[in-house]
Amino acid sequence: MGVQEKIAELQLEMARTQKNKATEGHLGILKAKLAKLRTELLEPSGPTKQAGEGFDVVKYGDARIALIGFPSVGKSTALALLTGTESEAAAYEFTTLTCIPGVIHYKGTKIQLLDLPGIIEGAASGKGRGRQVIAVAKSADLVLMMLDATKPDAHRAQLEQELETAMIRLNRDPPDIYFKRKKTGGIKFNNMVPLTKMGATPGDTVYRVLQEYRIHNCEVVFRGDYAIDDLIDVIEGNRKYVKCLYCYNKIDAVTMEEVEVLASQPNSIVVSCHLNVNMDRLVARMWEMLALIRIYTRRRGEPPDLEEPTVLTAGRGGVNVKTMCMHLHKDMLKEFKYALCWGQSCKHAPQRVGKDHELCDEDVIQVFKKTAKQYGMEKKGKTLTKQGCLAEPKKEVDKKEKRGPSSNRHDGGPAKNTGKMGKSAGFA
Repeated sequence: MGVQEKIAELQLEMARTQKNKATEGHLGILKAKLAKLRTELLEPSGPTKQAGEGFDVVKYGDARIALIGFPSVGKSTALALLTGTESEAAAYEFTTLTCIPGVIHYKGTKIQLLDLPGIIEGAASGKGRGRQVIAVAKSADLVLMMLDATKPDAHRAQLEQELETAMIRLNRDPPDIYFKRKKTGGIKFNNMVPLTKMGATPGDTVYRVLQEYRIHNCEVVFRGDYAIDDLIDVIEGNRKYVKCLYCYNKIDAVTMEEVEVLASQPNSIVVSCHLNVNMDRLVARMWEMLALIRIYTRRRGEPPDLEEPTVLTAGRGGVNVKTMCMHLHKDMLKEFKYALCWGQSCKHAPQRVGKDHELCDEDVIQVFKKTAKQYGMEKKGKTLTKQGCLAEPKKEVDKKEKRGPSSNRHDGGPAKNTGKMGKSAGFA
């Protein structure tokens, strides 16, 4: 029996199993087996493993957006309107057969937009160059899912299922589950909050899933109320969490009531590429979901440079001063002393900040580097004072010297007068 037949058999058994608290453990084992088979199908291992063919597109700009959808939904037309790149568009399906890149210039940033071939049912298993399309989606910062407003809403669920099968999680954060394999000690399970999505006995469910993966020594800590699917994602460790914006095209062919229903859905926007309606709002929504941070630099005694900002995002290293220094030059972090910051992230202007300071959009940063003398001394393991002089190492003071002469008569010191009547100190 092949991998596809095993997957179909497991899916059939899961569909026939009634979902309740008593069957959560059995369903967890079935989901673990299904996840292992899908990983084996998508990433074959062994001597027959070969490098797959993908779209050779170099990353460019400050962010990357992948256009994904069924054939003939308006992806090429949207690329031409947003970037000005010529992409063949026609009334028949599969007009685009390869990846066509374009660049959106918005608010001083450069956003790469990729027009991908239309995917079909079974794309996750390799049909219609589906694996190449999904591989590009994994490398994107945002997925723009183009949908036809005249088609049933089942197309959206079908596309989500294909991406879910290909280990892509849309509009979800990575689960806060601590998982660490160990050599000995058995399985240690703990939860910080009540688990309501794993049946009556969450510990037994977790234990049975770990046994399916042949993990007998590990530590698992749930820091939130998660399901067994989230635990499987953490164990597999190859999931990609990407933001997704659902774009409904061809709204000029439906009624206003249908447009209002589509526009009210979360993470959704309605446009008409044929009439160029609401395309500017589409660019603004993509900018909001990317959450790009523009940082302007300033030299000492000069105004800030507002033409070429340094663009940061949480998905590419973070939005702190340390990441900004790495964007400017790899050696700047070694010579970093402190920085002055102006903007919304400061309590007062300017504010002296360190490497871990979180920045906001349109902040101005002035970086101060160490002098050559300070940098050289630090390399040798020495420290300098604020005046630039070499700091003397601290001497260890002997306890007897620190305590001073003792009042005991046996140490040879003078007798100490207590100032009281009677026996004096130092005499029997």
